[in-house]
Amino acid sequence: MLRSMTGYGSSHAHIGGVEYDVEVRSVNNRYFKACIKLPDSWSSVEADVEKVLRESITRGTVSLSLKMKLPEELSAGRINTTVLTSYLDQLRILEVEADPTLRIDIGSMLTLPGICEPPELGDVLSPAHDELMNLIREAIDRMVEMRLQEGKSLKDVLVAQSQAILDRLDVVSQRVGQVVLDYQERLTIRVKELTRAAQIEMDSDVLAREVAIFAERSDVAEEISRLTSHVEQLLKSIDSSEPSGRKLDFIAQEMLREANTIGSKASDSTIAMAVVEMKTAIDRIKEQVQNVE
Repeated sequence: MLRSMTGYGSSHAHIGGVEYDVEVRSVNNRYFKACIKLPDSWSSVEADVEKVLRESITRGTVSLSLKMKLPEELSAGRINTTVLTSYLDQLRILEVEADPTLRIDIGSMLTLPGICEPPELGDVLSPAHDELMNLIREAIDRMVEMRLQEGKSLKDVLVAQSQAILDRLDVVSQRVGQVVLDYQERLTIRVKELTRAAQIEMDSDVLAREVAIFAERSDVAEEISRLTSHVEQLLKSIDSSEPSGRKLDFIAQEMLREANTIGSKASDSTIAMAVVEMKTAIDRIKEQVQNVE
């Protein structure tokens, strides 16, 4: 099933009295790239989170953020009285020696390193590990579902453009034989005009050889066959259960190569117009597959 690389998912829950919000976003990238933002108290699970992301996603830049809101009884930090006492002892000496009227501002002291420590949350967070990972998986699953829905829209576009290419190839196939006949007719008329003016005759074998050379030079049967095969491969890859974005990108490049060759070989306005329309469809395919996982 075709999947887009653009998606969004979120989840919300209370676990162990703590409120959690998970958001996952993904955008285009040639490779897989994870950007994970976790609270400091959950930084140890970053590797586990990336592993879960890799299990569900193969391409794209994925940004996952976890926000945590503690209840009031757990929000307050702890004052390290030992460190604070040490600071006070040192400041009292300076206070007496420098200015006996100098007063110590406790509020300012609380900003000094090591005095205010974050609350101890180990007993609350450790039991919540498995539930939190399930919450993260829930957000990822919702993002993947959105990528699948986007993929359905991409599939419709790719199928429509592929059919447009096949329709133009039918026009080219039907026109190729007539191009040679038209060239033969034009060449015959031109030769007759020249030989009549010069009052000479030209061997019919020479004329036939010129037509044969033109037919060989303008033969695009092989290119038509290859381009048709590429379109069939693209349609087959769209329905593959495996991520196919890179493969589709390669196929689109090969399709453009064959279309360019057809345009350079066939010197006919009808074929040239069909090639322009084919290249337009291929460009649209190339643009869309950039967003396929």
